[in-house]
Amino acid sequence: MSRLAHGVSVIKAKVRTLPNTPGCYRMISVGGEVLYVGKAKDLKKRVTSYTLPNRQANRIQRMIAETATMEFMTTHTEVEALLLEANLIKRYRPRFNVLLRDDKSFPYILITADHPAPQITKHRGARNRPGQYFGPFASAGAVNRTIVALQRAFLLRPCSDSIFASRTRPCLQYQIKRCSAPCVGRISETDYAGLVEETRDFMTGKSDNVKLRLAAEMQKASDALEYEQAARLRDRLQALALIQSRQDIYLEGVEEADIIAAYHEAGHTCIQVFFFRNHGNYGNRAYFPAHDKTTEPAEILAAFMAQFYENKTPPRLILVNEIPAEIELLTEALTLRAGAKVEIVEPQRGEKRKPVQHALANAKEALARRMAENASQGKLMAGMAEIFGLETPPKRIEVYDNSHISGTNAYGCMIVAGPEGFMKNQYRKFSIKQPDPDSGEAPIEPGDDYAMMRQVLTRRFTRALKEDPDDTHASWPDLVLIDGGQGQLSVTLEVFADLGIDDVAVASIAKGPDRNAGRERFFMPGREPFGLDPKHPVLYYLQRLRDEAHRFAIGTHRAKRSADISKSPLDDVAGIGAKRKKALLMHFGSARAVAQAGLTDLAAVPGISATVAKVIYDHFHPN
Repeated sequence: MSRLAHGVSVIKAKVRTLPNTPGCYRMISVGGEVLYVGKAKDLKKRVTSYTLPNRQANRIQRMIAETATMEFMTTHTEVEALLLEANLIKRYRPRFNVLLRDDKSFPYILITADHPAPQITKHRGARNRPGQYFGPFASAGAVNRTIVALQRAFLLRPCSDSIFASRTRPCLQYQIKRCSAPCVGRISETDYAGLVEETRDFMTGKSDNVKLRLAAEMQKASDALEYEQAARLRDRLQALALIQSRQDIYLEGVEEADIIAAYHEAGHTCIQVFFFRNHGNYGNRAYFPAHDKTTEPAEILAAFMAQFYENKTPPRLILVNEIPAEIELLTEALTLRAGAKVEIVEPQRGEKRKPVQHALANAKEALARRMAENASQGKLMAGMAEIFGLETPPKRIEVYDNSHISGTNAYGCMIVAGPEGFMKNQYRKFSIKQPDPDSGEAPIEPGDDYAMMRQVLTRRFTRALKEDPDDTHASWPDLVLIDGGQGQLSVTLEVFADLGIDDVAVASIAKGPDRNAGRERFFMPGREPFGLDPKHPVLYYLQRLRDEAHRFAIGTHRAKRSADISKSPLDDVAGIGAKRKKALLMHFGSARAVAQAGLTDLAAVPGISATVAKVIYDHFHPN
């Protein structure tokens, strides 16, 4: 039986028990990989269509051929199925779906409301802190620039409450005229509250009123010959003008909206999203969703919007350059998520069409840049294939490096790169572990790079053999690069020989004499060590790969070292949480004093019962 026929038989067996209700389905491979997530108004009818593969596109036939089983979830309505589908796609990232990549949460500006002198700060994540949130902004850079301009215009404090409470004199922010120093009483609470109110007015679209008020105050100060005060007000007006000057497109009369413009070319798509909130432009971001080249543009846009708003509140108005597929269903789903009516509109003329065309032009330019970069990256991949003797340009390159200090906090790290650049969601870190004493393996001596590399590679490829024995999921590398010389290469080949792996290309990169960049030596099995021309573009690329592996490994090691430095001996005592630890440290002054304390002294601490005191005492006095 062919693989396609086997996939059809699997689906037919599932169809027999399916209900005629809305829901979602997952098509799963033999290795447990979710291949595709779909939704349906009628599960039985939708899944039955897969039992007729001759009516399907080649992409769907490939998916059916890889299907080993299916899972289903029923919902009350088709709208619930659409929302669930978006959630499952983001969780499993199936390769046969349209995938929204780089879907990070957006930053906001927060003016706090839990302190007499509210703070202005950048905020990302759950909006749990009391205060007023403004956003979302397209990037952290846009937020930082806006906060700096707002500080210049309204002199609100950016410092945390703890720093505020510990100040005894104004900080540098006051000296450079970005803060009014409420921490040391350089401004009264009433006047500071006035600045906060002006900031809120400006951020909620009442900028003209704020500017007119400041202009009037500046003129009044000038008439009274108070030129320093007039100059300060002038600087504040200039800061407000700077914020507004960055808003290159406007939506006249619209308080909040998103503009989503999709541009398609040669099987690739760029989607630009512009954010308008409180009558202002909060920036834009480009997305490049992954999809099959045969997918229709309307389907791509619909899938993008469902996933994009899966963890965000949609605005009341969404302007698009083309109508997405299943517009009524999508509108209903976004309305349900927003808790208010949402409109998806393709403007044909008038003022709303101009910003949509502007966003489309941005999408076109971004896609052109992306394709040019990919073409350049494609040349690099072809160069890598030529230099390292690969049959085809590599689609997945794994680079390994270790980091430690005299063997402490040792980590091995793997970075991954491909035709589209670094694949950071594929990076992995390996905490070096000592072998089980009963295993017969020799312990890893501090600083033994060979033993560390052997453990990292063994763990990585043992797991790969278990999860992907037939190399069907594209999770195996085409090329493995090891930071090191002939010794590291020998260790790698030993691991591969032990695991029976003989079809993965391996090379090691040794630093040149005096560790000079450009004089690296490359080691491969069956070849003499070789170098590349210092100006060779592939050498530059290999240096970038090695440097990224260094950065990731050193960063991982430093994070672990910092965590160990801040760790307290009390952390290892059973039953001692943050509250009891704080009580002990407040009472005794240090963890060492706690360890030396007697039972009676421990039991005298508030919140420490005699039983807990015994546990603490026994922990530090095991004998």
